[in-house]
Amino acid sequence: MYIIAGLGNPTREYDRTRHNVGFSVVDALADKYGIDMQEKRHRALCGKGVIEGQKVLLLKPQTFMNLSGESIWAAVDFYKISAEELIVIYDDISLPPGQLRIRLKGSAGGHNGIKNIIAHLKSQEFPRIKVGVGEKPPHMDLKDYVLSRFSQGEQKLMDEAFKEAADAAVMMMTTGMERAMNHYNTKKRKEE
Repeated sequence: MYIIAGLGNPTREYDRTRHNVGFSVVDALADKYGIDMQEKRHRALCGKGVIEGQKVLLLKPQTFMNLSGESIWAAVDFYKISAEELIVIYDDISLPPGQLRIRLKGSAGGHNGIKNIIAHLKSQEFPRIKVGVGEKPPHMDLKDYVLSRFSQGEQKLMDEAFKEAADAAVMMMTTGMERAMNHYNTKKRKEE
């Protein structure tokens, strides 16, 4: 069984913000595979299903970003899965909008949600998909930037990226992490 966790902040005010791209990717997976995301467990909205023959739990923590580890740890512990069977999807300001980067492990890189997950799992060794949201403009506070919404041009690009990140998660589960990294880490995106 895999747990695919998309990071974000609950409540409508954060819907479709840069910080909530993880939620958008999980929604894309749920839509594509007909998985109902209404169940409330593990301090998250979640849905169980089967994707390309793999049992999955899709997870959208409702703890707010900086406490994502509480929800993810609760699910990982409940299902007794290994860290390699967890895929975390989140925003990355060091990547251009829509660009994906798959990593099998690593530090938090300044992302507080990942920092909290690492603290709860007591490990950095879990696969992740970073979704580029673009670099913060110099005049803007980081918090304000990640809680902002995409421009119309960016949103079109991001909608494609959400589908692509969903496909990347499926490839990670079905054909292997290395193959997914080779396929998705080389692609570049340009804003239209």
